[in-house]
Amino acid sequence: MSVFVWSMVGIAFWHFTVFVPDKFAGGIIGAFLAAWFGAVASGFVLEGMALPSDNPPGLRHALYAVPGSVGGLVASYLYGARSAAPPARRIARGE
Repeated sequence: MSVFVWSMVGIAFWHFTVFVPDKFAGGIIGAFLAAWFGAVASGFVLEGMALPSDNPPGLRHALYAVPGSVGGLVASYLYGARSAAPPARRIARGE
């Protein structure tokens, strides 16, 4: 049940990407995958590399997904913004 909660938290954070310019690596689908995978990964790691058996999951289980979701979105945005540099800047840097 916690994996479902972590996934929903990641998807909830993904919805806020409409408020920033679309510079995510892979576009909006890349942002979705980054938020979802980050949420599930951080939830699993912060839970101690095990699936919790608490049913229903508590608030702490939902909060475990926040750092991974935000971190995944930030990493995807920074990577996408950096790789989408204008060609003139690439030439000036010697690429």
